[in-house]
Amino acid sequence: MTALQMCLLLFTLMLGLMAVRVPIAVAMFVSGVVGFVMQSGTPMLLNYLKGSAEARFTSYELSVIPLFLLMGQFATQGGLSKSLFGFANALLGHFKGGMAMAGVLACAAFGAVCGSSMATAATIASVALPEMRRHGYSGRLATATLAAGGTLGIMIPPSVVLVIYGILTEQNIAKLFAAAFIPGLIATAGYIAAIAIYVRLVPGQAPEAQAATRAALLDSARGVWPIAAIFLLVFGGIYGGVFTPTEAAAVGAAATFLAGVLRRELGWSRIKAAFLATAESSAMIFLIFLGADMLNSALALTQVPNQLAAAVGALGLPPLLVVVAILLFYVALGAVMDELSMILLTIPIFFPLVMGLDLGLPPAEKAIWFGILVLMVVEIGLIAPPVGLNVYVVNGMARDVPIGESYRGVLPFLASDFLRTALLVAFPGLSLWLVRLIG
Repeated sequence: MTALQMCLLLFTLMLGLMAVRVPIAVAMFVSGVVGFVMQSGTPMLLNYLKGSAEARFTSYELSVIPLFLLMGQFATQGGLSKSLFGFANALLGHFKGGMAMAGVLACAAFGAVCGSSMATAATIASVALPEMRRHGYSGRLATATLAAGGTLGIMIPPSVVLVIYGILTEQNIAKLFAAAFIPGLIATAGYIAAIAIYVRLVPGQAPEAQAATRAALLDSARGVWPIAAIFLLVFGGIYGGVFTPTEAAAVGAAATFLAGVLRRELGWSRIKAAFLATAESSAMIFLIFLGADMLNSALALTQVPNQLAAAVGALGLPPLLVVVAILLFYVALGAVMDELSMILLTIPIFFPLVMGLDLGLPPAEKAIWFGILVLMVVEIGLIAPPVGLNVYVVNGMARDVPIGESYRGVLPFLASDFLRTALLVAFPGLSLWLVRLIG
């Protein structure tokens, strides 16, 4: 069996297991075991297994993941989403479609203390969706807005996906967070613009604007100061040289816990729920790490990743065209895989390929720029048909809205995503300006 045939066999086996609802971590691990045994035998597999899990899970860098997840859970259980949406609605309610815009803005703000896309979508939707429907927003616009807005949970730092990318590629996590700020703001502005255009072109999707009084705006602003304070504490500490990202995650989790307690939202039952949800999410991520490591080890034995890099180089294609092709592949892969699995499985293959391209950037900047691009296309996969996990999450909270309506509603947001990604591909400085500024 040739190396290419071996790779195709492993990917077919993995996708087949996924099709019969085997968890993605198990599907990758089983496929990796089969490939490893076929190429090196059982004794070599056992020798690999005795140290692989320990080597992966004793990495200090991995501790940042459960800490940021815990921070997001405390924010979710602590009721911060209600204050965020109330303030955003008071701020933007005087625009047509303002409550939908407020949902996007609330998702962006909540993403600054969460780091998870589906958690952001579900949390803000639990507050915003009933209000939007009560005020006359169509099910299509309401569900699509919150599904798309939820993707900002991984765009606005802290982002669990960026943390994992940084660990896999050995890049500075603080610089990756800095690189995501401007693209995250562009994404937020793009979604708000998409709503403004959509409600004017398609009648009946949103009611007329309802402006809030100055007193209501000031009153709602008082409820969001804890989130602003936590954001400044965490990221001011990182870029001020006071905290490492891991230390900042711990401080952020403690501060979010304190904010929830002081607001009298975090009772004992919610604290337990936050720790349990963090443990479940962390276990899932770490198991995916283990499965991806196994499969990547089997793929490494085939030497196909190196052969792929050499073959692409021999084609003489423009480097930017190669990057675009990789991004389009990610969009297609997002139809069948979740974002963490995609990152863990493909980065060991594509990252060396991209680093070997002459893109006119220093290696460190090239690695950071590619990470932001990957984050963008992973975000597209979260709302793109036929899967779009965020769409399923939000649509499941609106039982009266057909899933097809939600998918039609995300089309303007997908247009905004593709436009933004094209800008970031054409102008790397949009991602790298803050990185260069902080040195």
